[in-house]
Amino acid sequence: MFKRIVNDIDSVLARDPAARSRLEVILCYPGVHAMIFHRISNWLWGKGWKISGRFVSYLSRFLTGIEIHPGAMIGNRFFIDHGMGVVIGETAKIGDDVTIYHDVTLGGTSLTKGIRHPQIGNNVIIGAGAQLLGPIHVGDNARVGSNAVVIKDVQKETTVVGIPARPVAAKVPRDENEQAFKAYGTPQDDETDPLAVMLNKIRNDMANLQMRVTELELENSELIHSARKWENK
Repeated sequence: MFKRIVNDIDSVLARDPAARSRLEVILCYPGVHAMIFHRISNWLWGKGWKISGRFVSYLSRFLTGIEIHPGAMIGNRFFIDHGMGVVIGETAKIGDDVTIYHDVTLGGTSLTKGIRHPQIGNNVIIGAGAQLLGPIHVGDNARVGSNAVVIKDVQKETTVVGIPARPVAAKVPRDENEQAFKAYGTPQDDETDPLAVMLNKIRNDMANLQMRVTELELENSELIHSARKWENK
């Protein structure tokens, strides 16, 4: 458990340029505090001490503003940036090297037993305010943009944005020389909104069709003019 907590601390230094030292991270990052509490509450939960685990989880929520059910399974080097308002449900499963921002919900939509919360892969970034609902799967290296509402599976190496969330055309770069980390899970380019991309394509297609119609009208006018000249001869 101690080694995993150290890895969580080091992940903050690796992903947040505002973090200057381990001491600063330990003292001033509520996401780290929440993970320390969760590692303890999850251990208690696994040992069958359910009430003790829930109480530690409740104490963590009171102190950090981050609610993580002790039954949630969270991998190594998990980073909650800012953190206020984060909710992670009981059957959620999160892989390694995942980053999430404030106001993110990994919520359930069913009252039935079994898996009812999101299953998150490795190296995923979930932007501020995103809502991931139900037993959906988010593939490795995926990005969920800020304020997105995700109710369907997200393929690996794919960025989704919007309500409901839709894939962005460009995939996450896999070249080691490219910058794969996108703050808040949102790409900073002209193809961020797939709806806007679709509308721009429709506008371009309409402009091309209008040009073609104009060309055909000119050709038709020339043919009519030529036909009339032949009639007058």
